[in-house]
Amino acid sequence: MRYDVVVIGSGFGGSVAALRLVEKGYSVAVLEAGRRFADHELPRTSWRLHRFLWAPRLGWYGIQRISLLRPARRGRGAGVLVLSGAGVGGGSLVYANTLYEPLPDFYDDPQWRHLADWRTELAPHYDQARRMLGGTTYPVRTAADEAMRAVAERMGVGHTHRPTPVGVHLGRPGEVRRDPYFGGAGPDRTGCLHCGACMTGCRHGAKNTLVKNYLWLAERLGARIHPRTTVTAVRPAPAGGYLVTTVRTGSWTGRRRTVEADQVVFAAGALGTQRLLHTMRDSGALPDLSARIGALTRTNSEAILGASVPRPAARRRNLDFSHGVAITSSFHPDRQTHVEPVRYGPGSNLLGLLQSALVDGGPRRFRRWLGTLARRPLTSLRQLSVRDWSRRTVIALVMQSADNSLTTRLRRTWTGGRRLATGPGHGPPSPTWIPAGNTAARLLAEEIGGHPGGAVTEAVDIPMTAHILGGAVIGGSAADGVVDPYHRVYGHPGLHVVDGAAVSANLGVNPALTITAQAERALSFWPNRGDPDPRPPQGAPYDRIGPVPPRRPAVPADAPAALRR
Repeated sequence: MRYDVVVIGSGFGGSVAALRLVEKGYSVAVLEAGRRFADHELPRTSWRLHRFLWAPRLGWYGIQRISLLRPARRGRGAGVLVLSGAGVGGGSLVYANTLYEPLPDFYDDPQWRHLADWRTELAPHYDQARRMLGGTTYPVRTAADEAMRAVAERMGVGHTHRPTPVGVHLGRPGEVRRDPYFGGAGPDRTGCLHCGACMTGCRHGAKNTLVKNYLWLAERLGARIHPRTTVTAVRPAPAGGYLVTTVRTGSWTGRRRTVEADQVVFAAGALGTQRLLHTMRDSGALPDLSARIGALTRTNSEAILGASVPRPAARRRNLDFSHGVAITSSFHPDRQTHVEPVRYGPGSNLLGLLQSALVDGGPRRFRRWLGTLARRPLTSLRQLSVRDWSRRTVIALVMQSADNSLTTRLRRTWTGGRRLATGPGHGPPSPTWIPAGNTAARLLAEEIGGHPGGAVTEAVDIPMTAHILGGAVIGGSAADGVVDPYHRVYGHPGLHVVDGAAVSANLGVNPALTITAQAERALSFWPNRGDPDPRPPQGAPYDRIGPVPPRRPAVPADAPAALRR
C-alpha cells in the first residue's frame, strides 16, 4: 500500500489531518490502533469491560485507556495515572464533549511565546474547530451545577461560574433530524437525552464525535481508515518518503505489514506519539530527531477529586447527579485554576473504584491517609462500595494553566520490553495535589451532604489526569522543541505532529478544542497536492503565512461549519 500521507491515529489531530489533506487532493490512510464502533456497539455502562476498557491482550478493545507512568528512578519525580481514549475517533469517543478555549497563561508560556502572537494566530482556527465540532452552550441547570455555584460563592468567586460550551447536538430529546452542521454532507443526528453517558460513549447519536464530522467527511472524499492497526516503526524509505510498519492490534503472532507514504502525520495521542518517537530515536531508525522528545510533558496540572453521598442517604433524598451531559458548568477559584463538575451515566460506576479519602499533600501523606481511613472506618468501608456511585457522586475535575512539567523516557522492563517512565521536568514538577481543588472538594461535600474524595493513587503522590499533553512541543529550533511552528518534525520535515503531544503549555481547560485548532492551523498551511509549498524551509525564521484554500472543500460554503479562514 502506498499513500501520499499516512496519518497515525484518528483523534482530534489525526481526524483534522485526514479531512484537510484529502480536501487538498492527497491520498490519505488513517492507521488507528483501536476498533471501529457503531453507536449501538458502544458500552451501555462502564462495567461492559471488553467495550469500555483498553486491554488488547485480553481481547478488550474498549474506548478507555488507563496508563500508569512510573518514575524512571526511585525518588526522582512523581508518576502519573493517565486516562485517554481509543478507537476510531480517538479521544472523542470517551471525552466529556467540552470545548473551552485555554486560559491566558497558555499563550504566554515561555516555551513558545517568542515565536508568534499565538492568540491572534489561533483565533480563526478556534472558530473553525468550534463550528466543526458543533459547539453550543449547555442550557440546562443541574443539581451538580447548583452545588458548584454554591461552592464558587463560598470561595468568593461566584461571578466566575458559567455554563459549559459543549460539542453535543442538543435538539429535542430522541428526535432525529437531518445534518444540522454540514449542509447535508454530514450524517443525520439525534437530540440529546441528557443521560450523562457521554464518557462511556454516546449510544444515541447526540455527541459530536469525530466519527460524525471530520472522519465522516474525510471518508466520503476518499480517505481510508484502517482500524485495529498499530504502528510499530517509521523509517525513511530508500527511494524517498517513509516506510510505516504495522501489526494487527492485539495479535499474538506479530505479523508485520508495511505501508509506504511520502509524508507521515503523528497523531497517536500524547503518549502514543511520544512512545513511537522515543522508540525511533533510540533504535536509530530516525537518528536526527530532537533530543527534546519527552521534555515538557504536561498533566494539564490536573487533579480528579469529588464528593459522594452515602448510598442510604442518597436513596432517602432521591438524589441523582447523573442527569445532564458529562460537564455542564465550571468556575475559577483563582486566575490559574478551573473546576468543573463531571458525571457518568446511571450504572457506570467502574471508575468509582479509583476514589478514596481526600488527603492534602505534604510530608507523611501516606501515613495521614491511613490515619484518615482508621479514624472513619465506616465511611472508608462505604467508599469501597460503588453501587449507585454515578448517581450519588459529583466528580470535580481541577485543571491549572501553571507552568509545570515532567519528562518522559523509555525504560526497559524486566520482560525485555520498553515502557514510558517519568522524570523531573522543566520548572516546578507537575503537582501531586492542588490546594484550591481540595478546598473546593470539601466545600462540595458540605453542599451535597457527603464526603470528599480524591484519587486512590494520590496517597502515594501519584496524581491522575485525563489530559496528558506535550512531549513533542513547538520550538524555535531542535534545541528547544521537537516540531517547528508549522508542526514539521525537526530533522525530518516530511514528518509532522498535530495531536496533544504538540501542545506546548498547560491549558487550564479541557484540551480537545485546542488540539483541533492547532491541527486546523497546521494543515491550513499545506499546499494543494502538486502545488509549491508556501512554508519556508525548515530552520528559516518563522514567517506568518496565509492559509491555502483546498481545491475540493467537503462542506458547502453556506453551511454553518463551512471552511473559513
